[in-house]
Amino acid sequence: MGRASVKTDKNIYHLAREALNLTRAAASEKMGFISESRIEKIEYEKTLPQPEDVLAMSKAYKNPGLCNYYCSRECPIGQEYIPEVKEKSLSQIVLELLSSLNTLSKEKERLIDISVDGKITDDELQDFARIRSELASISMTVDALQLWINNTIASGNLDKEKLDSFTSAL
Repeated sequence: MGRASVKTDKNIYHLAREALNLTRAAASEKMGFISESRIEKIEYEKTLPQPEDVLAMSKAYKNPGLCNYYCSRECPIGQEYIPEVKEKSLSQIVLELLSSLNTLSKEKERLIDISVDGKITDDELQDFARIRSELASISMTVDALQLWINNTIASGNLDKEKLDSFTSAL
């Protein structure tokens, strides 16, 4: 068994591996194609992980949030287009979603008025910006729900096959 790390400023990949009490050797074995030395270089930020490294770590460490972290913080394209999703409890996600949907429901008529002519005029811009912000909030909440689902599947507390069978039946 490897010795415990004494590094104090551990990155997310290091913390995720240690959360499962995996040594680098055990993690490397679980992933199959990432060497112990590569894991160490990623954890000590001597090299950036590649997307396939992050996918393998997210599965091996049962931590789907690593993928969003990578995309939103380390991938140049993702930094531009992918917001970081914060982990939240299911109840918090549902309450945020319901609150946003209630707000948007009140804005529905205004959105129709703004979009009917296919243009956004200066006098409509402020209302449109407010509605756009609310839609972005809903999108982030949906992403948080998807992360919660993925984490729950990874932890073994939700059966992916059953969920997918119900989803495909819709």
